[in-house]
Amino acid sequence: MANVIVIGTQWGDEGKGKITDLLSRSADVVVRYQGGINAGHTIVVNEQVFKLHLIPSGILYPQTDCIIASGTVVDPEILLQELEQLRKVGVSTDRLFIAETAHVTMPYHRLIDKAAEELRAEHKIGTTGRGIGPTYTDKSERIGIRIIDLMDTDLLRKRLKWAVEQKNIILERLYNLPPLDPQEVIDKYIGYAEQLRPYVVDASLKIDEAIRKRLNILFEGAQGTLLDLDHGTYPYVTSSNPVAGGACIGAGVGPTMIDRIIGVAKAYTTRVGEGPFPTELKEEIGAHLGDRGAEFGTTTGRKRRCGWFDGVIGRYAVRINGLDCLAITKLDILDELEEIKVCTAYELDGQIIRDFPSDARAFARCVPIYETLSGWQQSTADCKELSDLPSAARDYLKFLADLMEVPIAIISLGASRGQTIIVEDPIHGPKRGLLSATF
Repeated sequence: MANVIVIGTQWGDEGKGKITDLLSRSADVVVRYQGGINAGHTIVVNEQVFKLHLIPSGILYPQTDCIIASGTVVDPEILLQELEQLRKVGVSTDRLFIAETAHVTMPYHRLIDKAAEELRAEHKIGTTGRGIGPTYTDKSERIGIRIIDLMDTDLLRKRLKWAVEQKNIILERLYNLPPLDPQEVIDKYIGYAEQLRPYVVDASLKIDEAIRKRLNILFEGAQGTLLDLDHGTYPYVTSSNPVAGGACIGAGVGPTMIDRIIGVAKAYTTRVGEGPFPTELKEEIGAHLGDRGAEFGTTTGRKRRCGWFDGVIGRYAVRINGLDCLAITKLDILDELEEIKVCTAYELDGQIIRDFPSDARAFARCVPIYETLSGWQQSTADCKELSDLPSAARDYLKFLADLMEVPIAIISLGASRGQTIIVEDPIHGPKRGLLSATF
């Protein structure tokens, strides 16, 4: 039995979907513990592309229970669309479960999200406009609508009538937008409730039952460490906690139940939206990485900013999450480069620092200090074993493992399941330490 958390170690978009999909082969339960439809996982199976926003990646395995836990915010309209898309291609959704205590994204959340971002003008934070922040705001203000509220039609009518009337004041008076029709919203969400009713459970209890049965449980988060509300590059962050500690809160389990934490990092770095990005490449090489890596957001389609691997934020992610091992993705995107740089420290106001600064203003002034490594300039896409990789590629991986002081257990060389090298057993292999000898 193993209870494992999979974490993004950068700004999201690290390829967690593929890694979660691979690990789901041995999982009995996959739990999505935070975030909403502002996240997206792309998975390629037999050349068929699946883009999931709410449903856990394990849904592609018919024997796996998939749980959308309490820490997630659920947009019923998008969730029902995902369910229908999966059914159309023959994927069963019978083993999907939704926490009755998860909060619901409403139409007014989306409208407020977009309007607020537009009003910020040059101070915008890069929100996806999907209503995630306002949903979490209502949750914190204790005025949110939960899945369990959807299940009680009389209560839902009362709660939504009041909520829509209150939000209409904000829409009209603050943002100069037309009001929503309360009855139209009520009718629509009563319809959603009936379609979702068969999936609704006490998620924390269901997860506890799986733990007691000693089943294998995989906890997957959305976004990445640097987008964490408390530990990321605030204010350019998401509205929940993607870090490992967030899994316990979002899923409703104690920290002593977690056996392993696996971090996912690209072989370079990307970021969507606003905010400081010390290793960003704005010229030819950045464009090359973006083109080869198809760096466009799964949820928004926005072009991702690309840069060299940042070891400072990598070490920070190891520390904040307590990572046991790493999965390195998209190594193949570096195949054509003559030389590759890795940020090992920053220069900040004339001082060399090796730790991530918590002040976003200081972080914006950081200048990366690089070490340059030789590229391998040959394809790695068909490599099946570590020994198949060019020596320069192995040297690069060894450098990353040494820099972050954490083993590299998985190397991804493409989008498909088969384009993966398993260096060490990510579940039962060595815990934190160096893998220098391996490379």
